[in-house]
Amino acid sequence: MGEPPESAFLLSAALWQSLALTLRLAALTTLVLGLIGLPLAHWLNTTRNRVAPVIETLVTLPIVLPPTVIGFYLLVAFSPNQGFGQWWLDTFGTPLAFSFTGLVTASVIYSLPFAVQPFQAALKAVPPELIDAGRALGATPWRTFLRVHLPLARRGIAAGLTLGFAHTLGEFGVVLMIGGAIPGQTKVASIALYDEVQKLNYADAHVFAAVLLVLSFVLLLAVTLLQRRARV
Repeated sequence: MGEPPESAFLLSAALWQSLALTLRLAALTTLVLGLIGLPLAHWLNTTRNRVAPVIETLVTLPIVLPPTVIGFYLLVAFSPNQGFGQWWLDTFGTPLAFSFTGLVTASVIYSLPFAVQPFQAALKAVPPELIDAGRALGATPWRTFLRVHLPLARRGIAAGLTLGFAHTLGEFGVVLMIGGAIPGQTKVASIALYDEVQKLNYADAHVFAAVLLVLSFVLLLAVTLLQRRARV
């Protein structure tokens, strides 16, 4: 198994590359989750459309569905032999499957409920009379949402974004199905750790797992603190 490394900095360049790729994936996924998740959460909270329960169920589905199932159907959809995958290839010149863009797309879909549900809770917690006051002053619904609703729900929104980021760090099944393990392109930290264990390189695996553990703990602690402050 070899001698354990003296410090985490002595991990191989490939492991640090996979961690950097994971952080980049998590950052981009979180950005997209904020851009589409907040309007979606607001719409789900306020709409009376009969389709809303179906959409909310679809958004929530990744929480209970095995990641490999989601990954498989996304892999089929992203395939150049299928409609959407063929359109993507014809439009952008590169396949969506086994690419970093495909990882981001899959991660957004898989992490969406982990951001949208905290967003919904945070937006619902804002007193309705404050929203009504903004509208009474002549602000449009969209301006009220941006200038009143979002700032008052900022802690809960921050918690949802942090949870989405943390959830992306721990992805395995979905990213493995969609991206495989291409070094520097789709080989994220969870897959790199799995490969080290498969190679019986427990020394590096221990240190790398500890790095991921500490990072996840810090992010979840931030979520906990934000949620506790939001309830005050």
